[in-house]
Amino acid sequence: MGPSGFGDTITSGSALPNTGGPDSVAWLMVYGIVSTIGSIAAGILNQSDYSRFATQPKHAIVGQAISFPFYGIFSSLIGILVTAATQHRFGGEAIWNPPALFAQLLVQDETPGTRAACFFAGLCLVISQIGVNVPGNALAGGFDLAATFPKYLNIRRGAYMTAVFSVVVNPWRLVNTATTFLTVLSSYSVFLAPMTGLMISSYLIVNKKKINVDDLYRGDSTSVYWFSFGFNWRALAAWLIGVVPCMPGFIAAVDTSVTVSEGATELYHMSYLYGLLSSGLVYALLHKVFPARALDAFVRDAPSPRELQEMQKGKWDVTLAETPDILEVLPGKEGRKAHNTADVSPPKADV
Repeated sequence: MGPSGFGDTITSGSALPNTGGPDSVAWLMVYGIVSTIGSIAAGILNQSDYSRFATQPKHAIVGQAISFPFYGIFSSLIGILVTAATQHRFGGEAIWNPPALFAQLLVQDETPGTRAACFFAGLCLVISQIGVNVPGNALAGGFDLAATFPKYLNIRRGAYMTAVFSVVVNPWRLVNTATTFLTVLSSYSVFLAPMTGLMISSYLIVNKKKINVDDLYRGDSTSVYWFSFGFNWRALAAWLIGVVPCMPGFIAAVDTSVTVSEGATELYHMSYLYGLLSSGLVYALLHKVFPARALDAFVRDAPSPRELQEMQKGKWDVTLAETPDILEVLPGKEGRKAHNTADVSPPKADV
């Protein structure tokens, strides 16, 4: 590494600041952990978009357990060390933005070797961004839009719309400075952690791992998931419980001219943990106090989750060649051709 080493990241002659409150070392470490979790919060929330294709549940668990330490920890460590190594090499300021680092390298050394290295490094960044954003953002947005407006959008159109709308928020400004970048990562924790808590609570506590797959595709009051005119107010209330208390600290982080209490800042620093637990617990409590009778009846009378899963697999896991015969005998759809299936809804489970 030479005399410049890793700057002051690994070793430093100055002592750690002995301050209390949100600026203490302990709370800054918590903030760093939450920011790191925030960077993958969207993936945590949307990973079921892809893990559902696993032939067995354990395959999704093993795949993520093996891959996550590499791309979630090792790659972050490399980024920290590379940034630290620039501190004493480029005027005493650490360069964290890769394009800015490449530009600085070219300023100091314009040899063909340096230009080639910067080109291939930049090409790797482009490929990695495409690899991350297509499945993590474009397709995830396409899935959600297609599920929300199935009559008008498919997954491909939804992905294109997500790509177009992403430009509107000026994403290049979100990575303008390191402070802004960390704030953006932490903001994911504020809004997405409660959603993750809702999903976990709904599946494990409220539904007790029993899902009526047929009713998921019914858009009327015959579905056990219809709730109140197609809207589950308990989910919104629980989500707000997880988000609103963290908003003062989030606003102060975005706009440094805003002053809030130390408690609000500390709550924001642990926003992911708070949002995940509070929203999940409140959602389960609301379903206990204000039960959804149709859903509770299904959960109570349905067989075990394993038996229910096997029933659904035997009912809907068919080959493409078998699909036309099944579609033509669906209740109320007799005689309908296989290619005209836009409004075909699966029959209600006989449980």
